[in-house]
Amino acid sequence: MAEITASLVKELREETGLPLMDCKRALQDTSGDKEAALRKLRESGKKVMAMRQDRSTDEGRIATYTSLKPGVGAMIELQVESAPVAKNDEVIALANDLAKQLATGPGAKTAEELWKQPAPSRNGTTLGEWKDELENKIREVFRLGRITRIDAPTGGYVHHDAKSGVLLVVEGGNDELAKSIAMHVAAMRPKATTTAELDKDLVEKERAILSEQARKEGKPENIIEKMIEGRMRNFYAEHVLAEQPFVKDDKQSVGKVAAAGGMKLVKFIRWQLGETAGEKSVAS
Repeated sequence: MAEITASLVKELREETGLPLMDCKRALQDTSGDKEAALRKLRESGKKVMAMRQDRSTDEGRIATYTSLKPGVGAMIELQVESAPVAKNDEVIALANDLAKQLATGPGAKTAEELWKQPAPSRNGTTLGEWKDELENKIREVFRLGRITRIDAPTGGYVHHDAKSGVLLVVEGGNDELAKSIAMHVAAMRPKATTTAELDKDLVEKERAILSEQARKEGKPENIIEKMIEGRMRNFYAEHVLAEQPFVKDDKQSVGKVAAAGGMKLVKFIRWQLGETAGEKSVAS
């Protein structure tokens, strides 16, 4: 039996991040065999976490990886149990690696497929193994809520709190402009990329409301239609990305800013942590 020294216990503690007493006990149970102790701690951690899978994961972070050349974009939603863990440096690194691997690897249709793939920043380790290691250390459940990948030139933006993120598919332009417009999407929450894409039922409902208002104002029928068209421009400026005043220069629309930069807006995907509806806009 190998001698279980304080330095050996400390070494195991530094590798696992687990309490000293847990490390010492694992070494004692494995006769001082460090590798066997590591395996025992991992297996013990998996058993503990298996009993905690019903816990809610209301916190977390969104991460993106984007590139115009080559054209690719990916976004992931990593869910955890508490806000402090969502801000943990290792959790941030894991989220970023998940997005990078999804974008630059073979792709994945499910979270399970992605967890099995290698972690770009950790040689010889899969993303799932890294997750298990962090769950064992932190003792919180980690889940991938959503993943998406786009094989087209894409810009992106994640808000500073990592609770909202945007992928913006474009043609032309540059990374800086794409990021600026993606940031605009995150802040202004448009419902569609272009007026043609906006939900037809929503448009007709607004037209009906404006028509009724005009009639109550006593406007003649022959000018109501012209009035509605003018007022609909304000409606589009509120809900349509290309028509919205640009957050960095509200004297210009986003569409005009994009065009001036040689960029065509194709579609966007906007996620808010925990949301599942109203998150995608695709031009027809």
